Amino acid sequence: METREHHGMFADPDFPADDSSLFCDYTTPLPKLLGDVTWLRPQEICEHPQLFPDEPAAAHPKQGILGDCWLLCACSMLLKNQHHLNKVFPPEQPLWGDRVYRGEFRFQFWQNGLWIEVRVDDRLPCINDTLCFSRCQSPRAFWVALLEKAYAKLRGSYERLWAGQVCEAVVDLSGTIAVRWSLKEAESPRQPNDSQTQHKPNGTKLSDLSLELKERCAISCCVHSASTGIPELGQYHAMSVMEWTIVTMITGEQVELIRIRNPWGRRSWAGVWKEGGSGWPSLEPSCAQALLGRTAEGEFWMDEAEFQHEFDEVTVGSPVNEAGHLQSIYTGSYLTHSHQIGGRWVKGHSAGGCRNNSTFSINPKFWIKVCERGEVLLSLLQYGCPDSPAEGGGLQHPHLQAIALHMWKVEKKHFNLNRMLNKPPLVSHTHTYDREVVLHAHLNPGFYLLVPSTFLQGAEGRFLLRVYSSCPASLSVMKSPPVQHCSEGEWETISSHSCWSPGSTAGGSRNFSTHGLNPNIPLTVTYDPGGNNTKVTLRQHRPENSLHAIGFHIYKVPDGESLLTPCATSPVVSCVPHAHSQEVSVFCRLQPGEYVVIPSTYQPELSAHFTLTFTRRIHRKAVQSQELLGHVVQEVSCVSVMRR
Repeated sequence: METREHHGMFADPDFPADDSSLFCDYTTPLPKLLGDVTWLRPQEICEHPQLFPDEPAAAHPKQGILGDCWLLCACSMLLKNQHHLNKVFPPEQPLWGDRVYRGEFRFQFWQNGLWIEVRVDDRLPCINDTLCFSRCQSPRAFWVALLEKAYAKLRGSYERLWAGQVCEAVVDLSGTIAVRWSLKEAESPRQPNDSQTQHKPNGTKLSDLSLELKERCAISCCVHSASTGIPELGQYHAMSVMEWTIVTMITGEQVELIRIRNPWGRRSWAGVWKEGGSGWPSLEPSCAQALLGRTAEGEFWMDEAEFQHEFDEVTVGSPVNEAGHLQSIYTGSYLTHSHQIGGRWVKGHSAGGCRNNSTFSINPKFWIKVCERGEVLLSLLQYGCPDSPAEGGGLQHPHLQAIALHMWKVEKKHFNLNRMLNKPPLVSHTHTYDREVVLHAHLNPGFYLLVPSTFLQGAEGRFLLRVYSSCPASLSVMKSPPVQHCSEGEWETISSHSCWSPGSTAGGSRNFSTHGLNPNIPLTVTYDPGGNNTKVTLRQHRPENSLHAIGFHIYKVPDGESLLTPCATSPVVSCVPHAHSQEVSVFCRLQPGEYVVIPSTYQPELSAHFTLTFTRRIHRKAVQSQELLGHVVQEVSCVSVMRR
């Protein structure tokens, strides 16, 4: 591998021009390039390089030897929306020929709710002095190659772009919500509706979208198996939908035509609407000439029936206007209110799995308050973790959990949580190995309970919950219910806040006779099914640079007594030695009975506030549910990736 350096030019130390930026695990065909790649700056590849060509059609991406058609479909989306393009690729950056140009470019990508900046140099991988990965149709334009490099840096290497989902790239390049619809499955049965909601199921048809919406949306189409009309495609290839139009044939019949762009940059369609095909004579010559005149290199037309037959799936990204308002693909209305909040599934604490598990109720829970009837779009997006496989050895997707989102309408201020969760959800999305799942509903005013979950119990991960609505609404975390309302749950968590005060409650460790002055926090254990059943966590509220050494002891209160004399009693469990840590904890087994937990600093007479948290196992019946991990056909489509 060879690199040519220029004095004074920026060379990115975090994404160097060597094999570490090309490869990650050598599991794709890409390592065949070992030793053949040189890294050149655009001015070394051609004379007078440009970011964007003078001819708009020449700005479209053309796929190289890297299998990232899924990313290039999202790049084509940017060319249809100047607002999105300026967000991802901020304008007015120094270019070749400018006196201050140093070979550095800045990009922005939407990641887990935030726009983050990625800087790269302009050294690009080439073979025989020609770009070997994606490029523009114009050999002098470099915006696609530079964006691809920035996205490869974001993902870790070029090899990590070999396969992926169009919907993920669309979201990363716009911050919108994208959904995937199968063109081959029969429409799934609608869920039971009441007066509160009219849920649009995953079986929504592309034909449900108005022509105006189709033009505004970012839409791509893909094949999962070898195509009959496009024999060269093979499996897993994505294309961009560039235009929808309805034309009137000479017979008076109307037909919907779709202009499609192949990222390979060549026309690959043998149907009746190919150039010179049998469909064009059925149109007025002027109409046919106008449509054919709009086809650029790599583009072709097909009608709706051919589209439905040839492609297996479409990805639809919701339009977002310059004010940041998302437009509903179901109604066309702008959802002018939006909220987002993060969360996580933690094993043994908030990773309860699906509704088949008795631990479902420990999953994170959120409130949506809807102030007036309106349209609501909900998204659960899990944070990707490309460096580690899914928990539980998931075989369907190497980096993602199977996730779902359920929603219940809560009619009363005081309610039994477990009884509520045993009822069928008002709206839900089945568990699937997607980065993001989406719900759509029309909701009446009131409170709604949202529960995001993984299919596997104990599967850990972080997620972002987003809510877009046409009406005023709020999103908040549901606080843990009081102890007396949790008797049926398998685990419950309660917290106690107190402080060590010099002269009264700062007694120090058991080395000091004043140990008993520390706060005495009662703990009741009622259920012992065997194994660890109690977790106690002590957290001090002090700056990191001034932490005290903290620990605690758990004492058993003798049966029939209500008071404890720590100096005359040995603890049954201790969290020692005292540690200069923000938080210390112990996970143990305690027999049913009354206990006292005494948290302390090692030295007496030290001041600090603290929180003591108890997580206890308690008896609860399993939820009556037979939840399945999607349908077989759905699973196949959910995990397929566009790699050709």
